[in-house]
Amino acid sequence: MKIEQLFDHTTSTYSYLLWDEKTRQAALIDSVKEQVARDTNLIEQLGLTLKYTMETHIHADHVTGSGLLRDKLTSQAAVHKNSNSDCADILLSGGDTLTLGDEKISVIHTPGHTDTDISFLINGAVFTGDALLINGCGRTDFQSGDSKTLYHSIIQKLFTLDDATVVYPGHDYNGFTASTIGHEKNFNHRLGNNKSEAAFVALMDALILDPPARIDVAVPGNLQCGLDPD
Repeated sequence: MKIEQLFDHTTSTYSYLLWDEKTRQAALIDSVKEQVARDTNLIEQLGLTLKYTMETHIHADHVTGSGLLRDKLTSQAAVHKNSNSDCADILLSGGDTLTLGDEKISVIHTPGHTDTDISFLINGAVFTGDALLINGCGRTDFQSGDSKTLYHSIIQKLFTLDDATVVYPGHDYNGFTASTIGHEKNFNHRLGNNKSEAAFVALMDALILDPPARIDVAVPGNLQCGLDPD
């Protein structure tokens, strides 16, 4: 599986273009509406067929480009079933598998940041969205968030992956592009070094954070695949 990491500077969002080298079938994880032209041009330059646009969750900080990409490239929009999204073509559950040619993408339900969070696992890498970040994790104080749930999603699901598994997060604000499960298990300042559930919950409860700047636009927009209402 080939991977191209893309970045939106305004929202510090990473998008990921994945493709099977034999069939040229592709998937785009966590697209950004303002970057649709960039992503379309890249897909066409590489000679790919976009099969899926996949969301790691219903985002509160940016609007997806999945609907526009579907209109342009006849792809299918996929998001977790807890979103109850009417616009999505595929409502995913943990344990589901998507395919690009002979390559497989496994869906892991990793709620806690929101109840729609999923991670996408391929051979050697996992795309964790906002659940597990590099040296951190997603906030849990809004949009169905729950600190205990996030703790168990990370400890029991993500941290049980092979230590060499590359971690590709949904955002980074410090210039990092990727990590590994082994690094996060040892050094993540919120969850690493066998931090207890109680210590993690206390840390998360003590955070005082402003609401995401675009939450009032982003959440309803993402429930409509980024398309303007009729």
